[in-house]
Amino acid sequence: MGRGKIVIRRIDNSTSRQVTFSKRRSGLLKKAKELAILCDAEVGVMIFSSTSKLYDFASTSMKSVIERYNKSKEEHHQLGHPASEVKYWQREAAMLRHQLQNLQENHRQMMGEELSGLSVKDLQNLEHQLEMSLRGVRMKKDQILMDEIEELNRKGQEIHQENVELYKKVYGTRDVNGANRTSLLLDGLGIGEDSHAPIHLQLCQPQQQNYETPTRATKLGRLQLQ
Repeated sequence: MGRGKIVIRRIDNSTSRQVTFSKRRSGLLKKAKELAILCDAEVGVMIFSSTSKLYDFASTSMKSVIERYNKSKEEHHQLGHPASEVKYWQREAAMLRHQLQNLQENHRQMMGEELSGLSVKDLQNLEHQLEMSLRGVRMKKDQILMDEIEELNRKGQEIHQENVELYKKVYGTRDVNGANRTSLLLDGLGIGEDSHAPIHLQLCQPQQQNYETPTRATKLGRLQLQ
């Protein structure tokens, strides 16, 4: 047999009234907590018992809930009247103009303009901000340059490896003299056994070359012998 419908009216018996209050208060606070968690809602509940005892729950803080409630109620009341709505948007426009002026003033000061009204402390703070900004710009620039250098080194190593492979294909199957000449040329180019070694480019002074022909060298040798 189902339970009969409860008549919603004040419970005369004080004991039953206290028991009902305790059960329904706990259920109400539990539902408020579930609503805040499940629906991402900002919930605030305040309960005063008949003995003036306070029970409350707030998903964030009761102060922020009350402030938001008062602000929302005031805005709703203002938007309901045309004159109040005009005043509201006028205040919003004035606040935005004030913020824009502050931003423009800060920008001019960053550019080194309109500094006459600043104190030494304000100038020091401005200098610190500029140094921090400059440091960030330099770090970003250095990072970009390092990335470009790494990319060029990678491409250089790939080209170097391709040259080594191509040279081996062209001269690698010749006779012994060709193999020796290949070895000498490879040594002259700085290509060793480890073709994957990084290339280090250095500037050096040009070496003195002996351009005398073997015939002339032979003649000089004969003259010395005579």
